[in-house]
Amino acid sequence: MLTAEQIVAAQKANIETIFGLTQKAFEGVEKLLELNVQATKAALSESANSTQALLSVKDAQELLTLQASLMQPLAEKTVAYSRHLYDIASGTSAEFGKAAEAQAADAQKKFMSVVDNASKNAPAGSETAVAVMKSAVSAANNAMESVQKAVKQATEMAEANFNTVTTQAVSATKAAAKKR
Repeated sequence: MLTAEQIVAAQKANIETIFGLTQKAFEGVEKLLELNVQATKAALSESANSTQALLSVKDAQELLTLQASLMQPLAEKTVAYSRHLYDIASGTSAEFGKAAEAQAADAQKKFMSVVDNASKNAPAGSETAVAVMKSAVSAANNAMESVQKAVKQATEMAEANFNTVTTQAVSATKAAAKKR
């Protein structure tokens, strides 16, 4: 059924997919490293500035005011870092998802081609078995599409929840800073 050229072409496509996914994974790691380097540089700079400010405090009231003024930006930066981290992870994950969907669609097409070829060369009287096989493949494809839709909906819901929690955290931090 499958020729040597078809097998070689399939293996070549699989290798290209693997290298493409590896490249996307490294891009994600690179973005993560860049984010962490920037966050570390900013933290060191802010730590030096905060230390200088703490050393210049003259009384307890000034210390409390300084502490309050340092907490809100820290919370906001933590939320921003988390958001950026989430964006990197979800972007990389989306690339992997697209590749998986493309591979699945290609595999489905190839399998249907094999089934069609087999049905053309099937002996007389096997029409029912071929129809059952095609029906099973169609049902599997529909189930796969349903799962993909459910995963997308769950991902969208998780992102909405993350955004809600992030907004609430920033609001709570601002409210706490105003009370001080």
